[in-house]
Amino acid sequence: MGKRDPRIDAYIAKQKDFAKPILTHLRDVVHAACPDVEETLKWSSPFFDYKGQPMCNMAAFKEHAAFGFWKAPLIEGLGSKSENGVAGSAGHFGRLATVKDLPSKKVLTGYIKSAMKLNDEGVVVAKSKMSEKPVGKVPPELATALAKNKKAKATFDAFPPSHRREYVEWIADAKREETRAKRVAQAVEWIAEGKSRNWKYQ
Repeated sequence: MGKRDPRIDAYIAKQKDFAKPILTHLRDVVHAACPDVEETLKWSSPFFDYKGQPMCNMAAFKEHAAFGFWKAPLIEGLGSKSENGVAGSAGHFGRLATVKDLPSKKVLTGYIKSAMKLNDEGVVVAKSKMSEKPVGKVPPELATALAKNKKAKATFDAFPPSHRREYVEWIADAKREETRAKRVAQAVEWIAEGKSRNWKYQ
């Protein structure tokens, strides 16, 4: 039988009121379609594993929730909606504000059954280098701070594009100058230690 993780209960409980019914519905649909599913937390978000492999995941944000499939490129009807398989902040069904934004239970169940079949067969999704997002322009504040710390700059330059992009986006997203300054200082400290932006979750 499947395994429910109390950490997922806690995750759902702390989300905003709009998100709770969406996450609860998705969780119930996944368990109904895949009785042997196992829940876990990865990157601070709920994941549903099957046969020891990730199958699908969900997350809640400030104004929307998201749901996606790990091997979406290989699931008919989802390939065009995905990027490297794993769902980002918009998932594979767009930004979810209510349960009505999701496909019907029947359609979702079909996607879950397809994902189960891929895991049954041990299929692995190969990440495409062609779909790697550009790093983006390094914020001037970060560039200046890195120039003053040789170790951090060398590490940053050696990071894979995804690691550099995470730091660039994190700092660029800061609305206030003091927030940006704090993030730059924290980023340089972590980079000098060889840590990625999301090292706590890896």
